[in-house]
This record gives sequence, C-alpha cells and structure tokens, in this order.
Amino acid sequence: MGDAMHDQEELPRFKTPVIHDNPNGWGPCEMPDQFKDMPYQPFSKGDRLGKISDWTGPTFQDKKYTSKYQSQFGAGSQYAYYHEEDESSFHLVDTTRVQKPPYQRGRFRQNQRNLRGRGGQRQGFLFRDRKGVVNTKKYGKQQGLRNQKNQAPIKNRDASVTVRPDWVTIEEMDFPRLSKLSLPNVKEAEDIICCGSLEYYDKMYDRVNVRSEKPLQRIDRIFHTVTTTDDPIIRKLSKTEGNVYATDAILATLMCCTRSNYSWDIVIEKIGDKLFFDKRDNTEFDLLTVNETSVEPPMDDGNSLNSPRNLALEATFINHNFSQQVLRTGEPRYKFDESNPFITSPEEGEEASVAYRYRKWDLDNGITLVARCEHDAALAVPSGDAQFLTIKALNEWDSKLSGGVEWRQKLDIQRGAVLANELRNNACKLAKWTVQAILAGSDQIKFGYVSRVHVRDSSKHVILGTQQYKPAEFATQIKLNMDNAWGILRCIIDICMKQRDGKYLIMKDPNKPLIRLYDIPDNTFESENEDAEEEEGGLYLM
Repeated sequence: MGDAMHDQEELPRFKTPVIHDNPNGWGPCEMPDQFKDMPYQPFSKGDRLGKISDWTGPTFQDKKYTSKYQSQFGAGSQYAYYHEEDESSFHLVDTTRVQKPPYQRGRFRQNQRNLRGRGGQRQGFLFRDRKGVVNTKKYGKQQGLRNQKNQAPIKNRDASVTVRPDWVTIEEMDFPRLSKLSLPNVKEAEDIICCGSLEYYDKMYDRVNVRSEKPLQRIDRIFHTVTTTDDPIIRKLSKTEGNVYATDAILATLMCCTRSNYSWDIVIEKIGDKLFFDKRDNTEFDLLTVNETSVEPPMDDGNSLNSPRNLALEATFINHNFSQQVLRTGEPRYKFDESNPFITSPEEGEEASVAYRYRKWDLDNGITLVARCEHDAALAVPSGDAQFLTIKALNEWDSKLSGGVEWRQKLDIQRGAVLANELRNNACKLAKWTVQAILAGSDQIKFGYVSRVHVRDSSKHVILGTQQYKPAEFATQIKLNMDNAWGILRCIIDICMKQRDGKYLIMKDPNKPLIRLYDIPDNTFESENEDAEEEEGGLYLM
C-alpha cells in the first residue's frame, strides 16, 4: 500500500501549453522574447552558398557573376553598417600631397602618349574598317549606347497641363492592360455630311528621288484646327445623331495612346447621355512629335535648334507645306456637296486643300460615335472616279542623332531601311496618321521624305522622295491592331459614361506608361477659352 502511494506521487504531470489565439490569421500574435532584436534575413533553399562575409560590398564585385550568389529575396539591409558618428566637425590637418609608389608614377601619361602616337583623341578612338577607311568612333549619344558610363541622365518630362489640387483622380489605365483590350467586328462607318473641296495630286512627285530632289516651298494657306464643340456641324448633328463626338485627331490620340511617350491631354464634357471629346485651345496638341519613341529622344533645351518643341514646329511646318505643294494648283477642284464650314470670309487668305467627312460608327450597347475626319487631296484614276488621299511628310533633321540612317545614301537603294528606322523612332506618329486615314476612309496614304538642306538650318528643306500605301495594309505592316484601338476607345467611353455630368480630363503621364482620368471643376480652362475665342481657330503658315 505504501509503495503504491509512493509510485503515484512520482508520476509525471501533464502541463497545459500556453496557446496564443490569433483571430486575424495564423501563427504567433507577438514576437517571442528569445527572438526580439535579432535580425532576420529571408532565404531560400535554392540559393547558392557563396562568400561567408563580403566586406567590400558592391565596390569590387565581379560583374560577370553579379547575380550568381544573390538570394531571390534580395540582399536585404539587416546586416548593413550605419556610421552614426558626427563628422561635421572633422577637418583635414595634413594637406601634403600623397607620394605615389614608383610603379604607379607616369603610367597614365605613358598611356596618353601612346594613344597620341597612334592617332588617339581625347573624345574617341580612330579605327580602320575592312576597306581601310579611317572612321571615328565617338562616345556618347551618337552611338545610342545605353549604359551607366556614357549615358546622359534621363530628364523627367513635364506634364502637358499642371494637375491642380482640386482635381480628383477617377481612374488610372496602364498601357499593359489597355494593349490587351479588343473590340472586334466594328461595322463600316456611314457618311453623314461631306464638306470642302480638294485639289488633285500631282503625279510628277512620284518620280522625285535623291538625284532629282525638289526644294520644299512655303505656301501661304490657312489650316483650321477647330475642336469638337466649336464645330458648327457637330453642334447641329448632336441634336439628331449619335451620343459620342470627337475629331479624327483626338480619336487617333486615344486609340494609339499605348505607343505614346510624351504627355498630352484631352478634355471630356458629359452632358446627359452625351460625351464631347475636346482639345484645349492654344496647346501643342496639333504639333507633330519628332523621334518620340526613339531610344534616345531629343532632350535639348528649349532654345536649341533640336529641342523637342522646335523640332515639332519644324515637322508641322514641313507637313503642311508638303501636303499643299504636291497638288495641281490653279486647276478645278473636286468639290463636295457642302462648302468648308470654317471659312468665315474669303478675304482672310487662301484655304488649304481639305475635305471634311462627318461619319458615324455603331459601337454597340447604345454607343454611336460621330467624328469629323479629313482628306488632303484627290487622285484622278482611269475609271473616271476620284480616290481620296491622306498626305503626310516624314522629315530628317540630323541622321547622326536619329539612328544613323542617312536618307541621301539609303533612300533610293534601301527605302525599307529608312522606313524601318522611322517606325522605330516615330511609332506613335505613324500609327496616328494611319488611324486617321482609316477613320476617314482614305484610299491611299502618301508619305513624303523631306530633309534639311543643311543639318544646322531648320528653315530650308528638300523633298527626296515619296511612297504610298493602302491604309489597311500599312496598319498590318506596322502591327497596328484596329480591334485593340477600338477596344481602348470603347473602354474610355464606358468609364466616362458611368460618371455624373461634368467636365473631365484624360492625361498621359509624362514619365510613366499610363493615362489618368481626372474629375475637374466645370469652370476649368474657361479663361483660356475666352481668350482663344478672339482668334479664328486656324493655323496660318508663312
């Protein structure tokens, strides 16, 4: 009996463990005491084991194996050294020059002397190609090199309009998402009204080449750049036709937004179940960009000949003059039923050859788009009918700064290489031109190749050649998917239709691949519009 009592007393007792109840997840609620203040570095079993300790950090890394021993969780800063002593009162007392050891003296001078003896220069090296021709290989932006040693710091671009504190961001649409949208099987457009008159294209310019170049002339004609709500015909059509209104330039900007790098903005007014897409007055919306999608776009200052703004003004000047020079002036025009709606008085000056087609598209689900589209010229064909042309000009400003393809050497023998270089540097501009030609229903889109007479003179130009395409075929060649373009437009329309009545603004972020939709006060930009009403809404080129 006594032994049994003794065994019972020595039996182990079960101690209940402390259970931490975490209502918001799993695992402990707080850090256990033994692990407090202990740094932790995440690791993976797949990481390679390398150096036990590396005191040099990234200073003397072997660049060939930079990522060989890196963890998939990153380096981390748990064991980083932070120097916390105050060194603001530190002064160097000994200013004597440090004596170099004998084996380091004169080494750089000797290398410099050797370079000079072999024809070396401070800014580059001379080398001979297979034919024995001496060429200079310069460092810097001429070669398009993109590494840390010789790459100029990328400047942040400015937004097209300053975002004010009272603007509310409604939606951010990034380009990867927009590029996956699609709206297939959009029906053919219907013509509502056709206005204006067109001069016929002069086929003599099809025979222009580098050896028989033609000087670009200055033609004093008025080009109207009237926005949507200032268009008297769209105002009239808004009472009976459609519920979304825009111009072809605005639609092309939205439909090709995923190719754009520069900032732009479009104002949207929602009135009831109707949307009006407008551009702001006195902005650079109608200027043509130059080398926008290049690896190294123009980044010079505003006063420079090759600054982005000056290049845009030059390209717009060339485009307007070229589109009028290649026409047969003084001959009867092809006239549509209605006259040009923007001619107020014939005394202002000669109007440019342009025709406006007001067309509508059914985008399903009750969305009917009405847009003003443009033709630049007519083309007489043997059947007796007329084809309609969209005429645009590509311009060369400095081949060394824009891909290294010299038009005067390549245009006649390798025109494809010239066009491929333009597609790389101006992908957005070419896509917008193609979309505008497709929306207008142009039969041909004709490109002119215009170059500066002298690289450092932006006022004199020559025509080096022309080329024409059918818009749909050219869209396929530049990988422009119209189903995706319509999908982007429909997505923007749907988001705007869900908003309350008011004024909104779509802006391309100047430095990121996304567009933002802002809710802005109704009186925004009104002072600018009042100032612009005194002008006629036309662009007059001297």
